[in-house]
Amino acid sequence: MSGFSHVASNGKANMVDVTEKSVTTREAVAESYVVMNAEAIALIQAGNHHKGDIFGTARIAGIQGAKKTPELIPLCHPLMLTKVAVELELQPEQQRVRIETRCKLDGKTGVEMEALTAASVAALTLFDMCKAVDPSMRIEGTRVLTKTGGKTGAWSHPL
Repeated sequence: MSGFSHVASNGKANMVDVTEKSVTTREAVAESYVVMNAEAIALIQAGNHHKGDIFGTARIAGIQGAKKTPELIPLCHPLMLTKVAVELELQPEQQRVRIETRCKLDGKTGVEMEALTAASVAALTLFDMCKAVDPSMRIEGTRVLTKTGGKTGAWSHPL
């Protein structure tokens, strides 16, 4: 790509015109991690957290985040998402929770921002629900893993 797609020739920010782009099936997968102490991990693992279903709440928040992306990120197109999936995996040996999100649609623009927003909002929700147990948690490693569709086709993060 030769330049930033959201910057016009005059240097001003603008929404990309996708009118002439072809409709293709597009999918993006993103991930994020929430690193936390052993006490928080143990509470989640045992299902004894006083705030209830931590993963269920974070999953719903991530889905809602993907749907609200154009309201949160300037210049993002409103998209008719056909699939949003949020999976959370407890990784006690690394003292973290891995979040993986998948967004899909048939459209004229990609869904990377929606997948990243879903992962970020799920991570923030997890943080919010566990901060009383571990205020020193970290959210890290948020990135796009893969994307398919569109003019550029398939792309995978070089991990």
